[in-house]
Amino acid sequence: MSNLRAHDYMNSETDASRRSWIFRNRIGLVAVAVVVAYGAFLQWAFGWPALVGQFRDIGPGPLSIALILLVATYVVRGWRIRDYFPRETKGAFLRLLRLTLVHNLLNIMLPMRTGEASFPLLMRTEFGMPLARATAALLVMRLLDLHALLAAAGLGLVIGPDRPAWVWPLWLLFLAAPLPAYMLKRPLFALARRLPGRLRHIVEELERGMPVNAAAFVRAWLATVVNWGTKVVVLAWVLTLMGVHPLSASFGGALGGELSSVLPVHAPGGVGTYPAGIVAGGLGFGAAPTAQFLGILGKAAVNAHLLILLSAFVGTGLAVLAAPGQPRR
Repeated sequence: MSNLRAHDYMNSETDASRRSWIFRNRIGLVAVAVVVAYGAFLQWAFGWPALVGQFRDIGPGPLSIALILLVATYVVRGWRIRDYFPRETKGAFLRLLRLTLVHNLLNIMLPMRTGEASFPLLMRTEFGMPLARATAALLVMRLLDLHALLAAAGLGLVIGPDRPAWVWPLWLLFLAAPLPAYMLKRPLFALARRLPGRLRHIVEELERGMPVNAAAFVRAWLATVVNWGTKVVVLAWVLTLMGVHPLSASFGGALGGELSSVLPVHAPGGVGTYPAGIVAGGLGFGAAPTAQFLGILGKAAVNAHLLILLSAFVGTGLAVLAAPGQPRR
């Protein structure tokens, strides 16, 4: 009887451990399940040979150039953080680049932007930075990212001979909007310093997460423009090589995909949402809504998304090899 009770106890412990492991890894398991289901759907919708054939038609040369340029955009992101926190990250650019790419990969693979939470946690682990300071910096950078993409989308809308003259000044005002918005920092934080002690300390950490002056803010903004400009141009070029026409449709598709990646609604790995963003952007910027062209646009959207995923994995792998994590003591 005692042996039977011991056996039942061991089984219950094993079941509890298994349930605990599933609970701890539930987000990752859901992401893997979604990716597997997505792969099966692509096989059913297009067939993997057709998707791979589209890459083969482009050739290894252009694909390699596109991959190198996409990985280079992550270096620009790392430099932006390095310039943002020069004292805290001094002499540790490779570690910072690894952190940037790991955060990017988590942001891609986890649903509903939950991967964003990894940035302040990683900054605290790697550089001892307070969570409030890193969170404030992340918020500023994400707002700059969204502004750069919206400004690029606005440029696509205002270009054209039939546009009224007033749209250009309106676009230029929107383009310059971040700088006056940054100037509001000083009076807002001056008011916030009147809060009680604990809240005032949080506000001070949030203020330290902002660019130290207007010049630093402009550098962060320019780095953002270079990052997203390069990414959108590369994706538009790849979509053109895959048969997406006219050029405005390729540009719109690249913008649509990237906008889907910074908005709150985001599937694990971007599966479904990123290609849908490309298709919506392509149609919005002049792609023909015929059944034949929608098939071309759909395959190109999926392959552009796969290229983005590949660049994230390749970049993360290279960064981890260049700056391996320190073993925990």
